[in-house]
Amino acid sequence: MTRPGFEALVARLPAVSVVRQWRDDSVAKVGDKIFALLDRDPGEVWCKVSEMSFDVLTDLPGIRPAPYFARAGWVAISADSPLSGEEVEAYVVEAHRIIAAKMSARKRSALGLDQLEIRTPV
Repeated sequence: MTRPGFEALVARLPAVSVVRQWRDDSVAKVGDKIFALLDRDPGEVWCKVSEMSFDVLTDLPGIRPAPYFARAGWVAISADSPLSGEEVEAYVVEAHRIIAAKMSARKRSALGLDQLEIRTPV
């Protein structure tokens, strides 16, 4: 995924900001919580996933536990993975939902996320 593509995708989600951090990576945040990033070198999309997805995805070629973030259930998806672009986008959107669901009701309300479907991750 390219930087413009990644940033356009996350910008469509509610209450998102994108910052350039660390080695000039594009980091997507809902409120002040990171839910996805584009690691430009080696060109991977990192995102939070459910426990079940973590177990399944990290068994696939081109997908690995994200360095520094794996203990929190993050994966790093390379362009060499068998996932389609649409599937990667769906995981990024789900990461936004997972992180937003962990926020307090007051914080979700302040960010205008009241209408966001919040369900317990599997």
